[in-house]
Amino acid sequence: MTEPATLTAADPATPPPAVFAEPERPVTGRWISLFALAWLGIWMAQLTPVQLMLPIQVEAQLKAADWVDNVVAFGVVSGIAGAFALIAYPLTGALSDRTVSRFGRRRPWIVFGALLFAVSLVVLGLQDGIVGIGVWWTLTLVGFCVLTAALTATISDQVPVGQRGYVSGWISAPQAIGTILGIVLVTELALSQIIGYALMAALLVLLVLPFVLGAPDQVLPRAARPPFTFRDLAAGFWISPRRYPDFGWTLLSRILVNVGNALGTTLLLFFLMYHVKVDKAEDALLVLTLIYMFFVVLAALFLGRLSDRIGRRKVFVLVSSGLQGVAAVLLAFFPNLTVATVGAGLLGLGYGCFLSVDQALATQVLPDPAARGKDLGIMNIATAVPQAMAPLLGAFVVAQLGGFGPLYVASGVISVLGALAVLPVKGVR
Repeated sequence: MTEPATLTAADPATPPPAVFAEPERPVTGRWISLFALAWLGIWMAQLTPVQLMLPIQVEAQLKAADWVDNVVAFGVVSGIAGAFALIAYPLTGALSDRTVSRFGRRRPWIVFGALLFAVSLVVLGLQDGIVGIGVWWTLTLVGFCVLTAALTATISDQVPVGQRGYVSGWISAPQAIGTILGIVLVTELALSQIIGYALMAALLVLLVLPFVLGAPDQVLPRAARPPFTFRDLAAGFWISPRRYPDFGWTLLSRILVNVGNALGTTLLLFFLMYHVKVDKAEDALLVLTLIYMFFVVLAALFLGRLSDRIGRRKVFVLVSSGLQGVAAVLLAFFPNLTVATVGAGLLGLGYGCFLSVDQALATQVLPDPAARGKDLGIMNIATAVPQAMAPLLGAFVVAQLGGFGPLYVASGVISVLGALAVLPVKGVR
């Protein structure tokens, strides 16, 4: 396959340096606050269904005698949605790179993604059949991908390298708070399926709106827009790991670590219900989620900033992935609620550190400054798709390899492999 074209200074189509130059001015506390608020709404609307609402909805409609069938059905629904995310992420990034609008390059896609996300959630809550659940969860995830592809691209557009670890921490810290808040709202208020999904949709729009209205966005001059053909667009989705090895290794590391983490978290409700056999599994899930998310916030904010200060990324990725591996092994060999509590803390500490530092690392290995949105879209596949595919992969492991023990062994091994994959990266310390 042909290599994606790279703009050079000699190319008459080269955009003005001011458009694609590395940002140098630090973003303000107000910008970071609006950015974090948007992610709070996003994670609440995406992870509350994944962790709680969607598995219960699938189980209620399937009415299977064997709980493994419920896990498999949930996995199939998530896996189909994940396949669409493979396309939605890089396509949105590529189109936003070329968007000419007085409102900016990223803002129109943030708005479109948020609306698609919210509307799909509302309709998902009305579904009473597996096919309808699958279709509308797929559209929900596509909206999530469109929104987050555009939003993460603003980091490369506007945040200098020395702030990226800290700012990226404000992607993962709201993940913690949003998931907890969403689960608390749904469980403690005893919301119905329809009301629960509608509330997530409303909060999503409400919390993304301030960033849309209050944060600046770069405007791409029409003369600076790169030439567009569908052939060039398709060719740009392939980034040669031989030509750009740092990008390739970072992408591989991100895929493996996110798969490992997703295997350890997405089937947690079923693990508590059917393996540990906890009374009131939903309440236990809330407690474990609180512990997990507390350490996600702690690690994301403090270790992300520490990474900025000392100018190192790889050592943080290594340590964070190792912690996730240890947590998974504990769950595999000591399946009780006490050990699960310790495992949740270790998993949160490791994953929170990874989320903030790895996002900063990803922005530093992008091959082409004129295609940041598309390249980050490819990187973001490694975050969203594992979350979507993990229930299907996890269900296969549980059903075919003897239960949750092998599942958590696989989670630990894959996380460690993800840590090792970052070692060959040479362009970032």
